[in-house]
Amino acid sequence: MNSLIKYPFKKILSIFEEFGRFIMLIVNVFRSYNSWSVYLSNSIDQMIIIGTNSIPIVILTSFFTGMVSSVQASYQMESTLTPKWIIGSLVGETMLLELAPVITSLVLAGRIGATIAAELGTMRVTEQIDALESISLDPIAYLVFPRVFAGIIMFPVLIIIADVFGISGGVFAAAFSLDIDTYQFMKGFKTWFKPWDAWYGIIKGLSFGIAITSISCFYGYYTKGGAAGVGKSTTSSVVVSCVAIMLLDYILAALLL
Repeated sequence: MNSLIKYPFKKILSIFEEFGRFIMLIVNVFRSYNSWSVYLSNSIDQMIIIGTNSIPIVILTSFFTGMVSSVQASYQMESTLTPKWIIGSLVGETMLLELAPVITSLVLAGRIGATIAAELGTMRVTEQIDALESISLDPIAYLVFPRVFAGIIMFPVLIIIADVFGISGGVFAAAFSLDIDTYQFMKGFKTWFKPWDAWYGIIKGLSFGIAITSISCFYGYYTKGGAAGVGKSTTSSVVVSCVAIMLLDYILAALLL
């Protein structure tokens, strides 16, 4: 009985301990700013992994998301007298404000987050990180900073790509399935479009990129327990990143809209 009572408290305590270690890791990243210029070249490779290699899945996901949004908007307006060109506004606003940054980030949390956690976790359990320390290399500046920096640079770019192809998917579905020509769709899109909506989505992408890369680096960097530990860290990084995306999504909406 005592163990059943103590378990929730231990679990809550472990969550706060992990959060404290995460904050310390971020603080150490900023403390290593003197070494950033030395390891900045490593960020180019990470930009390719995080950004360039993710473009196909981002295009595919956003394009079909835009198509589905267009079809669903048309379905909801079937029994109303609302003009069809309103669909362009609905699809455009939902893609810019919500679907493009959130869906893209959730997909990348699985693709990028798992990759980063597995890489660093494997390096930890095979003592490669310890070897870096033994030759006087700062493992945080060498391993963590390039990945976080690449996420900061590339996630907004990926969100812009998702916006473009998401709206293109909406135009495609409207033209070929809903009998709404491109002019009508774009008329609806421009009617309620505000530049801040696009900037808001980019800000969300930036925030999500920092969250995904830093959380994944944290779980990978502090992996323990051999191969099983790597698997556990990879799973935890994806789950926590997805939760962080949902939490940040609400906070940013409350603060910026």
